[in-house]
Amino acid sequence: MTIAQEQRYYSPGEYLEIEVNSQERNEYVDGKITPMTGGTLNHNQIAGNFYAGLNFALKGKPFRVFVTDQRLWIPDKKIYTYPDVMVVRKPIELQEGRRDTIVNPVMLAKVLSNSTKSNDRDEKFAAYRTISTFEEYILIDQYTMHVEQYSKTDNKWIFSEYADENEKISLTSVPFEISLADIYDNVDFGIGD
Repeated sequence: MTIAQEQRYYSPGEYLEIEVNSQERNEYVDGKITPMTGGTLNHNQIAGNFYAGLNFALKGKPFRVFVTDQRLWIPDKKIYTYPDVMVVRKPIELQEGRRDTIVNPVMLAKVLSNSTKSNDRDEKFAAYRTISTFEEYILIDQYTMHVEQYSKTDNKWIFSEYADENEKISLTSVPFEISLADIYDNVDFGIGD
């Protein structure tokens, strides 16, 4: 006979207290704390390539670019999460009473893993869309050359996808263009999870 473990629910304040003192990053979704797994070599390379390109292109412009460890609060869904890459229009808005949690992203990017890709496409994207400043979502596959782009135009979300290394993605939320070849530079698809 199997005994089910009781799931403990935490308040946002309890989560933040735990998170500030934690060695690992954890996501918070409406009372539940979930440890975030470490990234693969490809995951880290792709996120780094995308971040580096954005950070260089937006230098001197009214935006800030963050990678991996910057926490985002989604108040309508009671979610704390860590997008792989996040662009914020200046001035940065922080969660009330916090100096480490952003609430006004304009663009978010996630590098997909087999264990999180359906959640990133569905539940997370739905949660992100509750943020009034959010205009663009980029999903980057780490196992094959494939990128999905969701751009908000006139309150409608437009979907585009790319799979050829010579194709360029032009973001609509910020002045930035990058080729798939640059996103996937130094990525070895022969390396598994």
